[in-house]
Amino acid sequence: MRGRIGMTLEQLRIFLCVAEREHMTEAARALHVTQSAVSAAIAALEARHGVRLFHRVGRGIVLTEAGTLFLAEARIILDRVTAAETMLDDLSGLKRGTLRVVASQTIAAYWLPSLLAAFRERFPHIEIVLEIGNTTQVAAHVQAGRSDLGIVEGKVDNPVLAQWPIAQDQLVLVQSTPFEAHSCTPEALQKARWIMREQGSGTRSTLDDCLRQIGVEPETLHEALVLPSNESVRTAVEAGAGIAGLSSLVVAPALAAGTLHAAPVSFGPRVFFGLRHKERYRSQAVEALTDFIAQRSAD
Repeated sequence: MRGRIGMTLEQLRIFLCVAEREHMTEAARALHVTQSAVSAAIAALEARHGVRLFHRVGRGIVLTEAGTLFLAEARIILDRVTAAETMLDDLSGLKRGTLRVVASQTIAAYWLPSLLAAFRERFPHIEIVLEIGNTTQVAAHVQAGRSDLGIVEGKVDNPVLAQWPIAQDQLVLVQSTPFEAHSCTPEALQKARWIMREQGSGTRSTLDDCLRQIGVEPETLHEALVLPSNESVRTAVEAGAGIAGLSSLVVAPALAAGTLHAAPVSFGPRVFFGLRHKERYRSQAVEALTDFIAQRSAD
């Protein structure tokens, strides 16, 4: 085995990028290298180990069974490399590097952008990569080490994640026409047509809890539509498809414009929680962002 060159971190990064995009050209573009360099890296990995990592399907590619197994290990290795690089940067006293943040839809679209912009002004050498998912997906990202910090609506049931409150909003029941008093009783709401977010969404989970508090059983609602984003729910409600419960951040412009109307039903505040892995290294960049969020939320 002496003299045999092992796989390199660059090959692992290229493999991961190709696997996530399922396309050589797109991976090359994302990595700012030539397509031939990407192809050569994948070919070298396959040749060295005598295993095929991808099936070529038309112009795209998909992982083989071996490639899928290797992907999980490659991610673990690259996560540890990133953690090691971050630790060295911290030891040198540098607040720089890449901070990977994942947030649920309401937070990522309506609450977080202005905060991240202000953070970047204060720490211009910290690059922020933001990903979006529902609450379940956010927790999975942080647990797997694919993100340094997660922000979700409501607590998650995961013992490996540290959780702390950072901000809050409120759910509002809305429809396209003004509510009448008789349409807001538990009986009327139970029979209404509902436009809902998907299971796993923090908005969906919080709405279910709020409805139970006012005597409405979410399990037996008439779900006219189940949609994967706040924007699609809001648009469907504006079109008269039914009633929905959405964040005040999402519906405020539509309420002001008169395209949506709020029900005279009061729900308590909904808390946003930060998430991080209890056993992973906390970089100065993560500490800087969590401190910055805490300061902004206290203002």
